[in-house]
Amino acid sequence: MFLKSTLLALAFCAFASTAQADSIHTITGDTTGAAMFNRPIEDLSGLSEIGTDVSFNQFRFTVSAAGAYTFLTTAAFDSLVFLYSPSFDSSSSLTNALIGNDDLLGTTTSGFMTNLAADTPYVLVITGFEGFEYGKYSTTIGGPGTVTISAVPEPGIYALMALGLGVVGLARRRATSLKTA
Repeated sequence: MFLKSTLLALAFCAFASTAQADSIHTITGDTTGAAMFNRPIEDLSGLSEIGTDVSFNQFRFTVSAAGAYTFLTTAAFDSLVFLYSPSFDSSSSLTNALIGNDDLLGTTTSGFMTNLAADTPYVLVITGFEGFEYGKYSTTIGGPGTVTISAVPEPGIYALMALGLGVVGLARRRATSLKTA
C-alpha cells in the first residue's frame, strides 16, 4: 500500500511539473450539511460498514480529450474520492463506480490516476471516511484535455421543478375545462 501511494504521489508530481495551465481544473467545496449516503469501500468490493451516513458532494464533468487524468483531493477531514460513469445514484453507490481512493498521502489527501474518454459523462464524489468527517476540500483534476464541470441540481431543485410542472398542468387543465364549459 505504501509503495502504491508513493508511486502515485511521484506520478502526481511529474504531472504537475509538465502540465499546461489550461489542462488543470480545481474544484473547491464543503461537505458540511450536504446530502448523505452509504459510501463504498475504497476497492469497490462492497458498501462500508463505517461510512453508512457520510456527507458528500458530487460534480458532473466531461473532458475534451481522451487520456490519463489525475485527481487529487486535499481536505480538512479524512477524505475519500470516487469516480462514476455515466451517472451516480446515492441510493445505489456501487452502481457505475469506476475507481475510488482513501489516504493517498495521509488521511486528508485522496486521489488517483485513470484514463478518461472524451465527451463521456463522469461524476466525481468527494466524501468522508465516517459520518463525523466533513468540511472544506479542494480537488485538482489534470490531464491532456479541458475539464468542463456541469451543475448537479440538489434534490430540492427536482422537487421545485415537479411542483412547478404540477402547477402548470393544473392551470392548463383548468383553462381547458373553462373553454368547454
